[in-house]
Amino acid sequence: MQVEDASLQEIVPGVYAWMQPEGGWWVNNAGFVTDEDSREAMVIDTCVSSERTWRFLDEADRATGGARVRMALNTHQHGDHTYGNHLLPETTVILSQERARDGILADTIFTEPPRIWEPMPDWSDAVLRVPEVTFGDRAVVHLGGRRVELHHPGEAAHTAGDAVAWLPEERVLFAGDLVFNQGAPLIFMGDLAGSRRSLAWLAEFGAEHLVPGHGALLSGADEIRACLDDLDGYFALVEEVDAHARAHGLSPLEAARTCDLGRYANRPDAERIVLNLHRVRADHEGVPMDMADAFADTLAYAGGPLHCEA
Repeated sequence: MQVEDASLQEIVPGVYAWMQPEGGWWVNNAGFVTDEDSREAMVIDTCVSSERTWRFLDEADRATGGARVRMALNTHQHGDHTYGNHLLPETTVILSQERARDGILADTIFTEPPRIWEPMPDWSDAVLRVPEVTFGDRAVVHLGGRRVELHHPGEAAHTAGDAVAWLPEERVLFAGDLVFNQGAPLIFMGDLAGSRRSLAWLAEFGAEHLVPGHGALLSGADEIRACLDDLDGYFALVEEVDAHARAHGLSPLEAARTCDLGRYANRPDAERIVLNLHRVRADHEGVPMDMADAFADTLAYAGGPLHCEA
């Protein structure tokens, strides 16, 4: 996918989703929320590269007539949502859940990127910029008269420090990577059980519009519920494959190669099943996950570098 294929979509007046339709490795969605009276704005996530982040910020600036970016939220630690932070105005205050900030500071992929993807994303000109303000389970920010609630699911899910942005009056939910729409979700830095519980937690918001971290915008209760159910089905499959693998002495790679992914088999980034199985196996055994081994197995499963359009 080319950067030019991305687009800014106005969900309700003054609330925008930055949609990057390929949605695979390193290609995320983001958001831009404004208050018309105060001319203040909030960014929800940046992008992996300067090119992608500048395109997002330029489009938002044009659409809103130059609204001042007062603050930004990083929904979690991963670089496709944070590596563009340094391009935000110096006066912008960046917020995150407290464990997300810890994760950004500990990010070794930023400093020593493994040659896993093809082509590799280009963040060579990026400067690591971490959130200045953190919160635990909940925070509320105000853009003039517009209320934006920030919520943490209370446990590890996609990562340990996930956060969503909820606009209660507009019924718009920016879910970050707690939601992958029609792509393979990823929990290699999170928790399977927490990911499943987070889906029920997300449903409780009663959103009319949901912006996933990757994939197309979701609108209407039925469409949102169907996506959340689909994700739960994937996580249930991971749980079943892991249980079968442990019962039969299979490694995560062997389990991935022999399992039937069913309706999930032809979705983008299906190789993530290997990383997810490594995560579940490590948690079951009570040991740290070996990231190098997990990615080596993922490359073996995929037969080479992982497809990337970033």
